[in-house]
Amino acid sequence: MELLNHLALGFSVAMTPINLLHALVGVLLGTLIGVLPGIGPVATIAMLLPTTYALQPVSALIMLAGIYYGAQYGGSTTAVLLNMPGESSSVVTCLDGHQMARRGQAGAALATAALGSFFAGTVATMLVAGVAIPLSEFALKFGPAEYFSLMTLGLIGAVVLASGSLVKAIAMIVTGLLLGIVGTDVNSGAQRFAFGIPELSDGIGVVGVAMGLFGFAEIITNLESTEKRELVTNKVKGLWLTKEQFRAAWPAALRGTGVGSVLGILPGGGAMLSSFASYTLEKKIAKDPSQFGKGAIAGVAGPESANNAGAQASFIPLLTLGIPENAVMAMMVGAMTIHNIQPGPQVMTSNPKLFWGLITSMWVGNLMLVVLNLPLIGMWVKLLKVPYRMLYPAILLFCAIGVYTVNNTGFDVVMTAFFGFLGVLFVKLGCEPAPLLLGFVLGPMMEENLRRALLLSRGDPSVFVTRPLSLAMLAAAVLLVLVIALPNIRRTREVAFQEAT
Repeated sequence: MELLNHLALGFSVAMTPINLLHALVGVLLGTLIGVLPGIGPVATIAMLLPTTYALQPVSALIMLAGIYYGAQYGGSTTAVLLNMPGESSSVVTCLDGHQMARRGQAGAALATAALGSFFAGTVATMLVAGVAIPLSEFALKFGPAEYFSLMTLGLIGAVVLASGSLVKAIAMIVTGLLLGIVGTDVNSGAQRFAFGIPELSDGIGVVGVAMGLFGFAEIITNLESTEKRELVTNKVKGLWLTKEQFRAAWPAALRGTGVGSVLGILPGGGAMLSSFASYTLEKKIAKDPSQFGKGAIAGVAGPESANNAGAQASFIPLLTLGIPENAVMAMMVGAMTIHNIQPGPQVMTSNPKLFWGLITSMWVGNLMLVVLNLPLIGMWVKLLKVPYRMLYPAILLFCAIGVYTVNNTGFDVVMTAFFGFLGVLFVKLGCEPAPLLLGFVLGPMMEENLRRALLLSRGDPSVFVTRPLSLAMLAAAVLLVLVIALPNIRRTREVAFQEAT
């Protein structure tokens, strides 16, 4: 009954005209950036952060959340029609979705993606609502020591689940932690690593870091590509499933929803890891694995359901514990900070309208997406015909304006360009930038909780192992390190990522 009352409060907030408008804007923008290769939800949210200053906090967060899960829908359109993932979580959709399109089943593939995503989004929203109250009550027992240990566990989990080299992932985390401490120390007032530059006295802005690493770098990398893609436009018909296709798709969508709901909660998880894991699972349990890569509808239904469930399940640790578990959630922390909202369990009690309004808006947004997306396929097809070389100047200009308006200073634009250069360098070196952004956002929070814990214990570091919850999380972190250090586990991890990609 208590949950129903909370959901009723949430719908009363989410269904107001202004919040419905912002949910619509968010999901449409999310679909747009999902369709367009070269700019993802992290960069888009970073661009739009300055515009949220003038919005009410709940409206701003509803719009930004809509961009994230809307991008999972849009990415499938490009993957099916162009064999190019508009969003990283749609990589595996290319394998079977485009093959279906080439066989004249583009409509069925797009319908599978849309319906599977809606089902997964509905289930994930119910999951978020169901676990929010008990997890928030549990999190209220956390002190500084527990939060520090939880963040340590989260960063190690992000390293383990990051694709590519473990050493490179660790290097990215450490780099992010170091960048996060640039600026003035709030306790001593001393400047750290500012090198006498006045603009660095307040630290490096999260908008510039995210925009450079994900926006500028992605655009430049895409401009280097000379690969020609086949755009399937004359075969988009029959936007529904036959009985045989439905029977083959619904079990995969069910399994994908389960995989995404679990992996979305894990640090470093979210949509991308969920879609990879779902595709691998479907291929393993299929009666005829040889059909995968040739147009198997389960290879579309599973990953597309998983990435949407993973995207929305990743809100669980953010809303209940205040811990971002991927790059997009790190940007959501930045958005909440802009509006003077401290993410964590206290949000549920101090601002219940925002908390439950955001959760229920996810279901409203998913309904908007499934109603709007299929009729708008024709518009997205026309958009895909626009040469990318004509789009990137407008995208870069919008990025630069967005960064400039944060503090009205050209220094921020220069810093964004610098991180854009770093982002391109990381791509060349095979380093994934997402762990860097996580380390950058969590670094100051970790330092603050470390200091508080030591202050309360009068400098005794044993406080981290004498408190049961803190000890349990540190033990889990150590166990993760030991497990991933085993040669067999490490090889299995590498093979899993290779199969998924």
